[in-house]
Amino acid sequence: MAHLTTNPADKERFLCIYPSYINSKKTLAEGRRIAAEKGVENPSCTEIRDVLVAAGLNVLVENKMYPREWNRDVQFRGRVRIQIKLEDGSLCQDKFSSRKDVMFYAAEMIPKLKSRTQKSGGAEAGSQPGDGGKKGKKKKK
Repeated sequence: MAHLTTNPADKERFLCIYPSYINSKKTLAEGRRIAAEKGVENPSCTEIRDVLVAAGLNVLVENKMYPREWNRDVQFRGRVRIQIKLEDGSLCQDKFSSRKDVMFYAAEMIPKLKSRTQKSGGAEAGSQPGDGGKKGKKKKK
């Protein structure tokens, strides 16, 4: 690790967070780092990025795979890098003093995103007409 600098403001010194770290569907062996009750179901890199950018943090998204992730689909790709320390070593924001603070905050805020709340409502409404159509086809046979 000799290539790393000691400057906490360098991009290679930012914290790395993979979506698996806060995924409530994962086990500890699969890479979850926080309690399942505090996690969020199947988060994506873009959701983590949106929440942390809204909190005022400097965030980068990289197209990397989590080594423990067995599924190689595009939706499971990505990692988020977050700057929590300035060049002088002081914290960017006092409420984010560690990696765990950032993970807990992201897991708490992702379910409140508009994309999460609209998806659940749309899925329920979409399934009802589909069921009605299937019943009608059975009657015709």
